[in-house]
Amino acid sequence: MTAMLEVKNLEVAYGKIVAVKKISFSVEQGQVVSLIGTNGAGKTTTLRTISGLLRPTHGEIYFQGQRIDKTPAHDIVSMGLAHSPEGRRIFPRLSVQENLLLGAFARNDQAAIRADLDAAYDLFPILGERRKQPAGTFSGGEQQMLAMGRAMMSKPKLMMLDEPSMGLSPIMMKRIMSTVTELQRQGTTILLVEQNAQAALKRADYGYVLEVGKIVLSGSGSELLVNDDVRKAYLGED
Repeated sequence: MTAMLEVKNLEVAYGKIVAVKKISFSVEQGQVVSLIGTNGAGKTTTLRTISGLLRPTHGEIYFQGQRIDKTPAHDIVSMGLAHSPEGRRIFPRLSVQENLLLGAFARNDQAAIRADLDAAYDLFPILGERRKQPAGTFSGGEQQMLAMGRAMMSKPKLMMLDEPSMGLSPIMMKRIMSTVTELQRQGTTILLVEQNAQAALKRADYGYVLEVGKIVLSGSGSELLVNDDVRKAYLGED
């Protein structure tokens, strides 16, 4: 069976600095797959390259069997691959609803867009309650909900989430991670980059550990949770 997403020998450089060093991994339909690693490991660069914001210096990326590493970013979104970026990147002066509708910029099916808007409000009730409020007045956790809701509005088959729990309180982090589980239950495939390795691996069907641009470990989420190297390096255990 062909994986929904296949990354083959991917290399990405910023000038002479090679940030991602010929990594290969795949994401099967319906899975939550986690990429974990320290700052500078190449996680965000990998996601930005998959979504078309960066161009690789080597390697190939396939989405649903179609090569996309030379495809413009807006066309990748239209194919069903959404990216909720690190730092949320919401539009602070626009309302919540305007931010959400921007996620559907490539769609023309107005009735379906309205239905998906209602679905986003069902998943994140606070967004519906404050839909006319400027997004910049939201807390960090509320902005993360908005960023995820905006990605949902493109009707993705696969959603990439970059550090969704960054800077959030423990309660809000649990809420965001529960949403990851709910999105999977609804049929969305998830590629999750997350510094909170324990939270990410608990929800992952499969995981990959990146160090300085290379994949050094891989396995099921449960396998990596009990791996001694992972426990020492990322879970703060001796």
